[in-house]
Amino acid sequence: MWIVRLALRRPYTFIVMAMLIAIGGVLTIARTPVDIFPEINIPVISVIWQFSGLSPNEVEGRMVTISERAMTTTVNSIEHIESQSIAGVGLIRVFFHPDASIGAADAEVTAINQTLLRTMPPGTTPPLIIRYSASNVPILQLALQSPTLSEQQLYDYGLNFIRTQLATVQGAQVPLPWGGKVRSVMVDLNPEALYAKGLSAFDVSAALGSQNVILPAGTAKIGPIEYNVRTNSSPDILETLNDLPVRQVGGATVYMRDVAQVRDGFQVQTNQVHVDGRRSALLTVLKTPSASTLDIVQRVKDALPRIQATLPPELAIKPLFDQSVFVRASIQGVLREAAIAATLTGLMILLFLGSWRSTLVIMVSIPLAILVSIITLSLFGGTLNVMTLGGLALAVGILVDDATVEIENTNRNLAMGKPVIRAILDGAQQIATPAFVATLCICIVFVPVVFITGVGKYLFTPLAEAVVFACWRAISSPAPSCRRWCATCCRPKRTCTPRAPSTPSPMRDASGPYIGHSTAASSACGMGMASFSRGRSVTGASWPGCSRASLRSPSASSG
Repeated sequence: MWIVRLALRRPYTFIVMAMLIAIGGVLTIARTPVDIFPEINIPVISVIWQFSGLSPNEVEGRMVTISERAMTTTVNSIEHIESQSIAGVGLIRVFFHPDASIGAADAEVTAINQTLLRTMPPGTTPPLIIRYSASNVPILQLALQSPTLSEQQLYDYGLNFIRTQLATVQGAQVPLPWGGKVRSVMVDLNPEALYAKGLSAFDVSAALGSQNVILPAGTAKIGPIEYNVRTNSSPDILETLNDLPVRQVGGATVYMRDVAQVRDGFQVQTNQVHVDGRRSALLTVLKTPSASTLDIVQRVKDALPRIQATLPPELAIKPLFDQSVFVRASIQGVLREAAIAATLTGLMILLFLGSWRSTLVIMVSIPLAILVSIITLSLFGGTLNVMTLGGLALAVGILVDDATVEIENTNRNLAMGKPVIRAILDGAQQIATPAFVATLCICIVFVPVVFITGVGKYLFTPLAEAVVFACWRAISSPAPSCRRWCATCCRPKRTCTPRAPSTPSPMRDASGPYIGHSTAASSACGMGMASFSRGRSVTGASWPGCSRASLRSPSASSG
């Protein structure tokens, strides 16, 4: 009841509060990340071991198993570990508990795997450590195609020109391109020539490694200038690698061109991308867990014209998959259904209550409660997605019930002949406990969501929070504004004639205490004026044939 009295005493305070809620809600909606599903925070770290030539069984026994056993004894908060071994590659996925410190876990995984290099097969390189979560999903795919450029050139442009510029987009992650051919300096060996010269592939590799190097050789000071001296045996032209000596056999020098051919080529292609029946390259854009899908896609699309200007005219960048289309469609569908539900609800209220003013009161209080719920969700780190919007759509019906019961009860008290202010106070007091209990029962229904684990926890918790926040904010925040609307909109019209002023009487509520030190209200020609004063008496002019609307106890009669 205290908040009802406060709303009646300070109407402009609650009007300003409603305006602030509306402005803050719009700003929050504009700044809150938008996605199709809530953020699923299941942290995962991948450890990738590579050693060319090892079979899957050797990768598992000599690399993967050793790494798994070491991590289980030194890394904290591990939920479970999965691994996969293929020829030359060992992939380990370490899943952590949701409340784990992923930064500390990353450091622990990296540290322990670095110490295992001495126990691995000779020549093993440090593993690749990748940290990601279930929210790192592809949101945009870009096809690189050209009628004249080769697959090797498409891959090269995608890797060294397009990817480097897209990596600066906030919230975007761009892995290596799919398809195309990876440009490499290839050495094609001639087995028959090697056999004839008594050489092996190792001899060719050793000759290239020992002669294609750049080594520092100190400095040389000549006069006042000191020069850096280096030994450079790396050729400037690729074809000169064919002139490198490999070994002397029988007094004759065997050159690279005698047993092999060095060329600018590509690695063995392991995947292909076809777009419209033509081989192409594919760039995939991933999102970071806390970023907005709509914002990232828009930033990438804004950057594409600038990137296209630096590329050859014959190279075209064609978007293939755009998840923002599905996100917008899902959110618009939920909003459309919520708007239809709110409109039908308003028509039902207008039909049964028969008052457009009461309908307007309810239709104003519902958006305020929803905006407060969105602001609260944003403060708790939530996003706008299908689940939260679905919860808000579900809350519309609950909010309509609360507002309808309050308006109907106020109208009932008005029909009993009570003054407007007294009808509002009595109506609010009569339904306060039932409305609180009903709202509490609705919130209790969503308590089991707290005990859900796994992916379901991240999906249904935002839905429950949206419903609960909207219900409680409907009781605590917009309700006083709704009651104040009742005071101004539900006042009956009267035809009045003047009469002599009368002495005001003290105004009390149903429980006895004064609402103000001395308060009086007068009604003139259907335009009621409520005057509240502190420490002084206010005399209201009375008119014949018109009763005064005063805040008296129910037993007090109107003059």
